[in-house]
Amino acid sequence: MIRNEADVTTALAPSTPLTAADRCDRCGAQAYLRVELQTGGELLFCAHHAREHGDKLKEIAANVIDETHKLGGTSVTSGEDR
Repeated sequence: MIRNEADVTTALAPSTPLTAADRCDRCGAQAYLRVELQTGGELLFCAHHAREHGDKLKEIAANVIDETHKLGGTSVTSGEDR
């Protein structure tokens, strides 16, 4: 059987939860935010740098996985940050 490009489907794999081994790309602290980029790839940020760069990240993100609730405070992407 010969397959052409129309027969091929692609699906995004679900993101795995962040762990203590995931580090902020800016400072190396534990990452609580994963930004999946529109162009492919991803960036990881601690809560501090996620807030600092939040506006720009929203412009380039295809998807944001926010696990800052694990810190016990409010999430970076909730409330007035939207």
